[in-house]
Amino acid sequence: MKIRRMLATAVVAAVTTPAVLLSVTPALADAKASVASVTQQGGTQDKPSIEELEKAAEKAQKAYEAAEAAQQAARVVLEAAISDDAPLAVAAKAAKQEAATAATAKENADKALADAKAALAALPETATAEEKAAAEKAVTDAETAAVSAADAKTTADEKATAAGTARDDARVAAVREYGKVQNALKEALKEKEAADKALADARDEAGEPEEPSCVPENKLTTVVNGLPSKLVAGSTTDFSVRVTNGTKKTMDAVSPSVNFHATDNGGYNVIDDAFHLQWSTAASPVWKNVGADHKAGSISPLKAGTHADVKLRLKIDAKAPAGHGVAFVAGEYVNNDESCGGNFSTEYAFGLLPAGSAVDDDVDDAEPGETTPPTSDNEPQGGSSTTPEDSGDDDGSLASTGSSSPLPQVAAAAGGALALGAAALFTVRRRRSNSAV
Repeated sequence: MKIRRMLATAVVAAVTTPAVLLSVTPALADAKASVASVTQQGGTQDKPSIEELEKAAEKAQKAYEAAEAAQQAARVVLEAAISDDAPLAVAAKAAKQEAATAATAKENADKALADAKAALAALPETATAEEKAAAEKAVTDAETAAVSAADAKTTADEKATAAGTARDDARVAAVREYGKVQNALKEALKEKEAADKALADARDEAGEPEEPSCVPENKLTTVVNGLPSKLVAGSTTDFSVRVTNGTKKTMDAVSPSVNFHATDNGGYNVIDDAFHLQWSTAASPVWKNVGADHKAGSISPLKAGTHADVKLRLKIDAKAPAGHGVAFVAGEYVNNDESCGGNFSTEYAFGLLPAGSAVDDDVDDAEPGETTPPTSDNEPQGGSSTTPEDSGDDDGSLASTGSSSPLPQVAAAAGGALALGAAALFTVRRRRSNSAV
């Protein structure tokens, strides 16, 4: 079977939102120029070739994928910015508490001054000079304390105001960034559709059949079992992914995709290169590294209504700092008749503790995000004694590869921001070429 296929399920790459956005701008500009150059040519002699249109469509596709990655990254950064656990939000909360404490101290100081003045006024005419001097000193001391408390309250109020402004500014900046990437995604989609239409029209005119696209398949499910919601740097964790074919047709080759993305507690220091993943099965017991394509082997075939389990082993460098992360799991298939597709990626949030931390034996497993794709209408029956094939990549690192087709980035954030439940959009495209599958 001679085809060239791109089957990209949405898993994470180690970049931040601004970096992804910066990659979108030149890619989109290049795509627009290429699309314009081949779609606005006039006359028979200047008519673009199918090869030129294919190149323009490919550039538009890459620009769209980059814009889509930026949109997903900005979504999570936005959630991180508005989270109560964001560093600036925590600082604003602490400053507000300090201001409240200072206000209470001022109230107490003002009351003490009022009491001292009342005590001085209440002295009887028979009071001695020493008693009057002591009462007057108490008033003076109380006045000094009240002034100091007032100054402290003013300082605390100013600090709380500044901290609140910094928090709000960060939130506004994140909203604006999200708006930018949303607009970039819309523009990239417009260019992609124009390029695809020009190519389809040219192929139709030339009598060349239009190339089919891969399709989303929510009855192909990939479910993680045994991944703790708390991981420790320097540890090794075994878990598994169950891949289920809930359709009524055999899938000739199914590849689960698994990728880990994490940051420190600040939310911006990406630590993906500290995570190393391997896969194995009973039929293929030797542990093999999950490579830069994030594929944990290949199940060939996976019959209708059956499932297969892939064992996974995650090793985390001891140097990794405390933070938060997300495991992204998805699946894709390719059949012998060249049909293909895959499911939406599912997010599993986890906390990362520093090396040497103790974790309770009864720690809960990581749960899938809210937008987990619906399962098959037919409950899977039985199992499949399938054998995952070697992915052919032995580097084992989940760090960014600098690919020309960037995959979606998700900047892991503190607290609830990790439980977004925003399933990354499954994007697949398959095009013919002279390369074998």
